[in-house]
Amino acid sequence: MRATIMYGAGDVRVENVPDPVLQQPTDAIVRVVRSCVCGSDLHPYHNMPVTPEGSPMGHEFIGVVEEIGKDVATLKKGDFVIAPFAWSDGTCEFCREGLHTSCRHGGFWAANGIGGGQAEAVRVPLADGTLVKAPVGEDSALLASLLTLSDVFGTGYHAAVKAGVNERSTVTVIGDGAVGLSAVLSAKRLGAERIILMGRHKTRTDLGVEFGATDVVAARGEEGIAKVRELTGGDGTHAVLEAVGHMPAYEQALGVVRPGGVISRVGVPQYEAAPIGFGTLFGPNITLTGGPAPVRAYIEELLPDVLDGKIEPGKVFDRTVGLDEVPDGYRAMDDRKALKVLVRP
Repeated sequence: MRATIMYGAGDVRVENVPDPVLQQPTDAIVRVVRSCVCGSDLHPYHNMPVTPEGSPMGHEFIGVVEEIGKDVATLKKGDFVIAPFAWSDGTCEFCREGLHTSCRHGGFWAANGIGGGQAEAVRVPLADGTLVKAPVGEDSALLASLLTLSDVFGTGYHAAVKAGVNERSTVTVIGDGAVGLSAVLSAKRLGAERIILMGRHKTRTDLGVEFGATDVVAARGEEGIAKVRELTGGDGTHAVLEAVGHMPAYEQALGVVRPGGVISRVGVPQYEAAPIGFGTLFGPNITLTGGPAPVRAYIEELLPDVLDGKIEPGKVFDRTVGLDEVPDGYRAMDDRKALKVLVRP
């Protein structure tokens, strides 16, 4: 089969690799119907050392079950399924607490001998705990939105949930990438009365307004902080959903959160240390939260709204490529010519 392999920064190739096969009785083989390129894939695209053996890529996919191990009880061949970006058993104490990314027996795609989603097929460990069935066919008009449940929409939703967003909340979302826009949609779904989107790419912020942003602040740094403060009577907002992961974004979050508020980070941090002392978090009673989203915990909650067309998170995809064109998809996202790239087989 064909699969995407990264050999170092900027070196992405689609190559023929062995077909996945069942290795454990709890495995399933899923034929990939749609996958995508994630903003977090750009981190190794920028920084990965040259690796002769390469690394499989992709952690978001939906597809059809082609084969199951003898101990798989909830799935059958032909089921259409959503694969969250972490695989998990669904039964350990962390999974039962809704923290599937810390599953005692789980892991992540494209690591430790497990293939990536930017491929024709994937071996899914712990299939019963990992995969979520969806009542659609391969020709469904909902495929793009269903794919967002594997990561990007669930990650934006996690940011809003961890921040405690509700109908009384004012919210700032930092970042107009796919996760930031998903965070806007999530805050709106949870009833936030005011959502300020900090981003400077108009086509993206226009989608943010469609998703529910009430204000857009294009300025960054101190100028952007001042504008958000002006919009909120000097106080800042109850919740700040930080979807970038770089230090300037964290500093903006500190600048726009109100006393007693919450900064919820889901952008993968590209820094090791951040201010948390008296003058930043401690003195004004600010909570810092967030982390890798346990999207498996949210799929069944969000799925009905996608199936009913109440929300359309798939609008974050603005380019589609075939599997052989995945390297072009990486370049398009890196050059900011695409917001998020959908991959067809």
